[in-house]
Amino acid sequence: MSNIQTELATLGGGCFWCLEAVFDQLQGINDVVSGYMGGHVDNPSYRQVCDGNTGHAEVVQVRFDPAQLSYGELLEVFFAIHDPTTLNRQGNDVGTQYRSVIFYHSAEQQATAQALIAELNERKLWPNPIVTEVTAAPVFYPAEDYHQEYFVQNGRQPYCQMVVAPKVAKFRKQFVDRLK
Repeated sequence: MSNIQTELATLGGGCFWCLEAVFDQLQGINDVVSGYMGGHVDNPSYRQVCDGNTGHAEVVQVRFDPAQLSYGELLEVFFAIHDPTTLNRQGNDVGTQYRSVIFYHSAEQQATAQALIAELNERKLWPNPIVTEVTAAPVFYPAEDYHQEYFVQNGRQPYCQMVVAPKVAKFRKQFVDRLK
């Protein structure tokens, strides 16, 4: 058994397939699980979440090695791969399930997220202010098995080609020094 210390991060930035595909390739990431968080229904299904009535966001729960990748660095990648300025929307994906959200697991994570958002807003990287929700992590529900490693398994599917692949390409170009 390894003695590697890991941390948990839970992030929502649109479709979880996009986030998982990127974080799977990031150095310092040990595991990525697609799932649901932040709603009022226990054990929601994908269909229930997609209907937009459960209050859940599509998220990825990421286990990472802070000796290789800090939480702040992880968040920098997160902000680079989605639009944190659109409320309840990423591209054509519309609804609260696609909101930009950081579910923090400690007071340190909360402080880091809030400080980075303030810094990014100050730098005016986007024409509009960041609307990313920063809230304490409630119960995480893993998505159904067919959602795990979705891009790897379904890379030729039209949504993957038109939405996921360009995000992965942007990430690979911008963070080439951070690839596994």
